[in-house]
Amino acid sequence: MTRSRSVLVIGVLSAVLTACGSSQEGTRKPQQEPRPKIGLLMDTLKQGERWTRDRDLFVERAKELRAEVLVESAEGDAAKQQQLADSLLERGVQALVVVPHNAETAGAIVAAAKKKNVGVISYDRLILKADIDLYLSYDNRMVGQQQAQFLRNRAPKGNFVLIGGAPTDHNAKLIREGQMGALEDATKRGDIKIVADGWADDWQADAALKLTEEALKKAKNQVVAVVASNDVTAGGVVQALEKQGLAGKVLVSGQDANLDAIRRIVAGTQAMTVYKPLRPLAREAAQSAVQMAKGEKVEGTSTVNNGLKDVQAVLWNPVIIHKDTVLILINDRFYTKEQVFAAGTK
Repeated sequence: MTRSRSVLVIGVLSAVLTACGSSQEGTRKPQQEPRPKIGLLMDTLKQGERWTRDRDLFVERAKELRAEVLVESAEGDAAKQQQLADSLLERGVQALVVVPHNAETAGAIVAAAKKKNVGVISYDRLILKADIDLYLSYDNRMVGQQQAQFLRNRAPKGNFVLIGGAPTDHNAKLIREGQMGALEDATKRGDIKIVADGWADDWQADAALKLTEEALKKAKNQVVAVVASNDVTAGGVVQALEKQGLAGKVLVSGQDANLDAIRRIVAGTQAMTVYKPLRPLAREAAQSAVQMAKGEKVEGTSTVNNGLKDVQAVLWNPVIIHKDTVLILINDRFYTKEQVFAAGTK
């Protein structure tokens, strides 16, 4: 081969190889952004079906946003919740969503997150005296007001019993403020007398049952209404009433629209519950957490002071459910008609 021909061949081969290389580079897929990693730290997943719904809706939305979610649950143990928070932070979460077991001590979780520049969303329950970035919940004072006002409208005079939630939960105190606000003028006039006023540790049904038994004994069963702060405690209240043959005769409130509570409402042993649609709450939390993980700013529609600062907040209005409005839950696909009107509850 002459020198000129060899140069020509080499030049052609170089052009072909260059073209092939350019073609391969052109077909390469662009690198995908790393998936945001979110920590969801629950108080419990074992107490009623409400919290599993929150978790599932949150994870569903986060996956839609291409985020990874690490879920942990303390099962009612504040010390364990702190340990789980530390574990999530060590595993590299870029935003932390917390349902605090203890509103006061959960501040240490926030402090640990801040040391790693991780934003914190306080979910459903407000973490007190801590530098949280966002609070998402329902108006808990309104929840208490709705509970007490509903019972008062149907029993404007007589002895009332108040069963609060966990004393470590700030929501329980806000709910109580709403309840007392709704009853204040009637108690001042003497139309309504509060004969017992207790708090159920960890929102437990057994604790509510015991408190109700003590109240009934004290009032010699002369009680017209029990303002129970959620559906789990309402279940304990109804058990105590059943033992005295008073179930269905004494009005009982609730909160969360748990299925067993809805069935009690249909059966007539519980008067009402407060429904807090979980989908908007959980989906907003997931959306905000992903934004925070990406370094984007998140803002609320109002502010709530947690004892340290005015926290950006989004608060939704709760909905009263009673015997004539249970179809709201079916229309919202919260439950099916078959679930609500199960055998024995028609």
